[in-house]
Amino acid sequence: MPALWIRNARIVDPASKRDGVGDLFALDGKIVPRLSAADKKRARKIDAKGLVASPGLVDIHVHFREPGQTHKETIATGSRAAAAGGFTTVVCMPNTTPTADNAGTIQYILDAVRRDAVVKVLPTGCITIGAKGDTLAPIGSLKRAGVVAITDDGDCVQSNELMRRAIEYAKMFGLPVMDHCQDRSMTEGAVMNEGDMSIRLGLRGWPNAAEDVIVSRNVILSSYTGAHIHMQHISSAASVDILRRAKKDGVKVSGEATPHHIAFTDAALETYDPNFKMNPPLRTESDRVAIIAGLRDGTLDCISTDHAPHTDYEKDKEFDFAPNGILGLETALAVCLEELVRKNKFKLSALVDLMTRKPAELLGLPAGTLAQGAAADICLFDPDESWTYDARKGQSKSINSPWNGRTLVGRVKMTIVDGRIVYPLPAT
Repeated sequence: MPALWIRNARIVDPASKRDGVGDLFALDGKIVPRLSAADKKRARKIDAKGLVASPGLVDIHVHFREPGQTHKETIATGSRAAAAGGFTTVVCMPNTTPTADNAGTIQYILDAVRRDAVVKVLPTGCITIGAKGDTLAPIGSLKRAGVVAITDDGDCVQSNELMRRAIEYAKMFGLPVMDHCQDRSMTEGAVMNEGDMSIRLGLRGWPNAAEDVIVSRNVILSSYTGAHIHMQHISSAASVDILRRAKKDGVKVSGEATPHHIAFTDAALETYDPNFKMNPPLRTESDRVAIIAGLRDGTLDCISTDHAPHTDYEKDKEFDFAPNGILGLETALAVCLEELVRKNKFKLSALVDLMTRKPAELLGLPAGTLAQGAAADICLFDPDESWTYDARKGQSKSINSPWNGRTLVGRVKMTIVDGRIVYPLPAT
């Protein structure tokens, strides 16, 4: 592997407290402080003037659908979409077919990753068998098989006792627990946020309380057991406030926000476009503002995409019957640059931190930094380039994106994993 010499970039690495124009060097897949004269002569040189060089982005919540749902996405197509979005490490959810609730399925996923992935794809395992919420999955076996966390994402463990035992076991094995917070008894038949807009559209409403109740439950269980619980895709202002107070009290909880909950509200559903249908649903402007405030003050720890591909024929149905979920990997950076940096005056380094160091630290992943000796996982992007996103020309196998056809500002120019350029991929 040739040495790499990135010149004239604005290097933004919150983990190293670095933000300034300079050069970045990689040798044998690792970040190094300098290259020898001989290595410089042989190095692949990239002029990055006007570009930002950050650690490769880290997403701890994606759905790559393999095994069993490869008509929607595969490890290969999902990892290419990640690379196109500047992500070098992603954590895939276990709600595949079959579910990733045993060592055999985890091994299948890891084999597919080794064979097909262009970025680092790490598996999670289920909390319960089949993600049905009835019986604990073999957490120790899943840990030995290579999972980095456990979650029933897509579902939520409804039994408080079962969740308590799950986090106690996970704590013993040093595994983070991630929870999709939804009291299903309050969301039966619901398809969008409960409020003025659901009444206007004549659609069954999904109350904030369905999330708030489970977030509260998890705070209590974490306080009781000392185990860390991470709350996925927080969407409710009340949930943000619950987490804020819990953290102030020293409870080991954390939470994430998604680009779509940062950018949109339930007003976007006015045309009944199923590409705005997701779980949890888009909520009100006050919820959106609270999420941004939570990211600003550290109540919410990171940004995750919840990349959830569905085919066009699955999404192209009456709103009630279309599945939840949207694409997110290829648009996440541009959307967050717009909503957080330009509109809400976040520092660029703060956004990079939310998409690199912080998610990596939550799950203890060796990623999210450009420190000496770290893997040469790098995202090069132009924060000011305007471009139109065309989902049909994207890397994902699916096209279900609310940003399809929209003009975005901020574009990934190159993604590097272990010193190898994985985006743009060389022509074949």
